[in-house]
Amino acid sequence: MRILIVEDEAKTAAYVRKGLGEHGFIVDVADNGTDGLHLALEGQYDLVLLDVMLPGLDGLELLRRLRTQRDTPVFMLSARDTVPDRVRGLELGADDYLVKPFAFSELLARIHTVLRRGANKQPATVVRVADCEIDFVRRRVSRAGQRIELTAKEFALLDYFVRHEGVALSRTLIAEHVWDMNFDSDTNVVDVAVRRLRAKIDEGFEPRLIHTLRGVGYVFEAREA
Repeated sequence: MRILIVEDEAKTAAYVRKGLGEHGFIVDVADNGTDGLHLALEGQYDLVLLDVMLPGLDGLELLRRLRTQRDTPVFMLSARDTVPDRVRGLELGADDYLVKPFAFSELLARIHTVLRRGANKQPATVVRVADCEIDFVRRRVSRAGQRIELTAKEFALLDYFVRHEGVALSRTLIAEHVWDMNFDSDTNVVDVAVRRLRAKIDEGFEPRLIHTLRGVGYVFEAREA
């Protein structure tokens, strides 16, 4: 399990990171809201521990922006113990809310509860982006009702794109998650695979779905002509 802590109090972040690490979690830390949002969107986390009071971008605004693109479980931490504060966090999509100071044992128990709750959610089996339909159970893809045959690796690449619709994905991230490899700048395996996938699902169709971001990587989204 991988957890992101977004917390500007160094002692609190170190305390929680050490405790979670001792219980087998892989933990990353961001000490401001701007970096926290970037990591939450670009990384693959099972849960985000989010402080409310943050420099750069406060926790509530970070949560609001995150929820427009991801449904990653979010556990909010705050020194403010008022009903309106807790309600605001939960209304924006937080999965739980804990007031500082807290006992690590309680935090750990509630993290496990949130993670179990998330594991019981049934992911969508069919997703549509514009006129492209992806059936993850049958592993079938079509555009405008026309069946498209993909290789196993092409489907895995499309799967990764679709599950991160609208998110800028670097070649490094794509290589790590689709090929389970570290990206070598001299290797064009990602570009070749994207080019082949694009030829199958974009050529002859509108709108185009796979877009190149110069100097960054790729983004999968339907754009207006």
